[in-house]
Amino acid sequence: MSGGMDSSVALILLKKQEFEPMGVTLKLPVWENKKPKSINIAQKICQKLKVPYFVINAQKEFKKEVINYFIKELKEYHTPNPCVICNRNLKFQLLIKLAEKMRIPFVATGHYAKIRLNKKTKLYELLKGKDKNKDQSYSLSFLAQKQLKHIILPLSDYTKEEVYKIAKKESLLYFEKIKQSQNFCFVSNQDLPLFIQKEIGTNPGPMINLKGNILGTHQGLYFYTIGQRKGLNLSNGPYYVKSFDISKNALIVTKNKKDLYKKEAILSPLNFISGKINKKSIKISAKIRYRSKSASANLNLLNKNKAKIVFEKPQKAITPGQFCVFYQKDICLGNGIISSRI
Repeated sequence: MSGGMDSSVALILLKKQEFEPMGVTLKLPVWENKKPKSINIAQKICQKLKVPYFVINAQKEFKKEVINYFIKELKEYHTPNPCVICNRNLKFQLLIKLAEKMRIPFVATGHYAKIRLNKKTKLYELLKGKDKNKDQSYSLSFLAQKQLKHIILPLSDYTKEEVYKIAKKESLLYFEKIKQSQNFCFVSNQDLPLFIQKEIGTNPGPMINLKGNILGTHQGLYFYTIGQRKGLNLSNGPYYVKSFDISKNALIVTKNKKDLYKKEAILSPLNFISGKINKKSIKISAKIRYRSKSASANLNLLNKNKAKIVFEKPQKAITPGQFCVFYQKDICLGNGIISSRI
């Protein structure tokens, strides 16, 4: 339970389905002045619903599995995706471990996605949820079979609007003044540059255009991501981050959005939810980030842990470090980390 609307309504739905749920919140580390209210809110909701409530102190594990990953990726000039990593390596690991210890068969969360057992293959499948605008299969695409078999997603057949109506009907109005979830649960988006500066430091270098002309100075390549427009502070813009010249510590910017588009990328490592893919080349649709639209592509396996993806149409700001998630219709096949653009 995050203390938000989705996990709270998931709890209500479980009770209505005659499960005997208990609420669990993972206590995570936060940075500087970010003070979460989630534990107090989750506790109040569980008291109201007469459900046992537990808090797991996951600060040490979160720092090891998520924050250290986040900093490592930034130092390699990648744009990390901590939510995808957290779901596989921390959140569901800890919740399933607790459930097994207490002899509880399932873990449930408030994600908008669907899990089902394929009776023919005997494998669990991850699918998009009913609400395609809110679908969170992207952030769950790194999960493995051993995790999926323990997970229930009560919101799979609900839209966000339907969930909100349930919350209002149950008089759970705590959410009216609460900002919904953001990209980085351990640091606010506004404080992210300060976090990077404190954890990594600065490494100033030139901002240059495609002709090599110096337009300004950046504070460190890891403060930026491909396609970024805000925060460049260059006159006569807008400018966009096109790429990094790591050898010269130069940030390459452009005024032309067309310069941001690429059709191909190398993905490594790979994660297939079924455990394997038998064909060397498959037709898929793919998302190159959580908020991007699915786009038609061919996935060509180079080896068991590396693939080349070729999109039918060029995609804007394919970004190293981000997860590229594969689909066939509503079924999520898995993902690969974007290691380079071609």
